[in-house]
Amino acid sequence: MNCELFCTFARIMRKIFAITALLYLLALHATAQPFIPKQEMRAVWLTVIGGIDWPRTLATDEASMRRQQQDLCNILDQLKAANTNVVLMHTRVRASMIYPSNIEPWCEYLTGKTGKSPGYDPLQFCIDECHKRGMQCHAWVVTLPVGKWNSAATKQLRQKMPNVIRKIGDEGYMNPERPETAEYLARICREITERYDIDGIHLDYIRYPETWKITVPRDQGRRNITHIVRAIRDAVKSVKPWVMYSCSPIGKFDDLTRFSSKGWNAYSKVCQDAQGWLRDGLMDALFPMMYFRGDHFYPFAIDWHQHTSGRIVAGGLGTYMLDKRQQDWPLDEVRRQMNVLRSHGLGHAHFRSKFFTDNTKGIYDFCTNEFDRYPALVPPMTWEHSEVPEAPAKLTVNGNLLTWTAVPARESYTLYNIYASEQSPVNVDDPRNLIATRVMGTSLHIQSSTPRHYAVTALDRYGNESAACQDADIPVVTRPTAVTPTVQLLPCDGQTVTVPAGFEQAEYLVVETMQETIIATYANKQQIDVSQLPKGYYRLKTLTAQGITRHIGYFVR
Repeated sequence: MNCELFCTFARIMRKIFAITALLYLLALHATAQPFIPKQEMRAVWLTVIGGIDWPRTLATDEASMRRQQQDLCNILDQLKAANTNVVLMHTRVRASMIYPSNIEPWCEYLTGKTGKSPGYDPLQFCIDECHKRGMQCHAWVVTLPVGKWNSAATKQLRQKMPNVIRKIGDEGYMNPERPETAEYLARICREITERYDIDGIHLDYIRYPETWKITVPRDQGRRNITHIVRAIRDAVKSVKPWVMYSCSPIGKFDDLTRFSSKGWNAYSKVCQDAQGWLRDGLMDALFPMMYFRGDHFYPFAIDWHQHTSGRIVAGGLGTYMLDKRQQDWPLDEVRRQMNVLRSHGLGHAHFRSKFFTDNTKGIYDFCTNEFDRYPALVPPMTWEHSEVPEAPAKLTVNGNLLTWTAVPARESYTLYNIYASEQSPVNVDDPRNLIATRVMGTSLHIQSSTPRHYAVTALDRYGNESAACQDADIPVVTRPTAVTPTVQLLPCDGQTVTVPAGFEQAEYLVVETMQETIIATYANKQQIDVSQLPKGYYRLKTLTAQGITRHIGYFVR
């Protein structure tokens, strides 16, 4: 072997060794549970198209409308139990809406017919129900795709904007090179922001379609897409600057020095300058669609981490890939990815809701009972506003009722986070002490079988949290009125609860506090381990894959 050939061989071997070492370290890093973050984006995409996540029932009369609403509540209950803090709700589906818009017609997937009202406002309903559960609701807006060329909604848009809608195959797309596209999409997002107490506007497909024959230079293509991003941002932020503005770019930003994107990336392929949008202050958050494995995931996750520009990035997880009809990934694949994302300070978002709440390969159990066992706050948008609100005052405990003095709202309204601990003062930096998030109002009903201390903080609409107001004394605890000595309790030795016969048909068991907050979920079996629950009174219920619950009984831990 001559010297030149030997040197070339040595360089190749060094690269192979470096790549192998990197992947080994990443995998090793992912085997241990990282620290528990208090602030972390934990989102789920909730899809409306085709009813594949929701709705499962078309709203054609009063009864079916109520079933549709209950189905959504059941999904949100499961997401809350898994400590999800952001629901990305499909709002503009394909040139159609899930709310009564003045711009585009009702979505057909609500009723079976484009333009037909379901008898209520699903977007308002979802926002209200998310807020009741302490979760944010972001309006997920599909931008350039408008659906099948001959669909009712697309035909209406083609009639309004005949020179803007382009046909590719049997699909219609808004032309990103026409100025009317930016104006139209900005008008839609302004309408949503003005009319609803939304927490975020989330753009999907804000890029050139991969089947589009791009004839302009790539730099110009990126300027075209960025022009739309800027127009929408200006429309949203001019109305409500605290609304989080985000999008879901392709999961690989561009080719890396040692890792190729294999021709599928945001920047070079579809003119999506997502990292530039963070750097230039055009976006508050990104949810890159990282539905890949191995060296198609880990190096690109690190690249996103290195280019957050101090803003929020949550890796989009290919949770649907766990399904046998998809790629049949093992659960360990997603577990490792979640650990790596967290170890680099990135959040996570599941695509999509049904695969997550159906507990595909055990992903829901893993998140609920292990990885996301404790709540987390959505990271604050300090680049928009960084001044923390005043701390609440006069926190008092009267039996089962916590009350405190309101904090004046600077913009919109003030929310509150509640913490509890047997130690005083309560450590509000420990997410294990967080018992309620984004509480609206100045009181909260609580239940506990042991004396605990409490603390309350104020939260503004940007996510900035105040200093804590601590209670002065150990509260006097009363027994929950829902459980009295005359109630027959389920057998519990402090470690396990025995489930009586007759409840075997349900897939899951859920444990609720006495204020009906789900704190643990288990696969249905005769005995469940409750040794990690705080001491107290609890309610045990069944939960089916369809979201139907049934009361079993109460127990004392």
